[in-house]
Amino acid sequence: APAEELRRSGAARAAFALTQQQEVLDKSRISFDKLITSVEFGELPGYMKRSKAVLIFPELYKGGFILGAEGGYGILSARGADGWSQPAFYDLVAGSLGLQIGGQVSEVVLTIMSDKALNAVLINQLKFGGDMSIAVGPIGKGIGADTTTNMQADVYSCAKTAGLFGGVSFEGAGIIKKDDWNSAYYGQGASPRGIVMEGKFKNPNTQA
Repeated sequence: APAEELRRSGAARAAFALTQQQEVLDKSRISFDKLITSVEFGELPGYMKRSKAVLIFPELYKGGFILGAEGGYGILSARGADGWSQPAFYDLVAGSLGLQIGGQVSEVVLTIMSDKALNAVLINQLKFGGDMSIAVGPIGKGIGADTTTNMQADVYSCAKTAGLFGGVSFEGAGIIKKDDWNSAYYGQGASPRGIVMEGKFKNPNTQA
């Protein structure tokens, strides 16, 4: 009956209503696919092959985003024996992200190359600068995906900003876990370590 069909379609729409967490996850997947296949980031596949984990921020804003600071929401996924982990949710916050023009939006992939950096992210103590080094990944057309041999930075960034490439400085930026989002998405007590390292928490929508 038409009424029954309408009820079913309405229930289906409600079931697929996006939470903030799912929206960030879906946008992160789109941004990653865009950057990993871009000729401007020819080195990114090589960095991913050697990385311990990856942070993806699909929308970083300059100016007035979080209590007057700059940043945005994103996800962390770590490499395991069976492939990539379920994602944990994070904030990136900074006094200045070095964006060239106020109000710009950037899409960013950060490849985590060292255990030191991954542990810092997991225990909520990662701030770029000092003993935690971040470098801009090599950018340019025609750079092969397997040419990266000498990786000395803890983290490499690939950023696309309003049509520009590599236009973000992360010195002084901090990566902060979003415990409320992780619990909302996976269940009470979900922590980044429990999600990405121990595999204790899963959500079937991560595969959607």
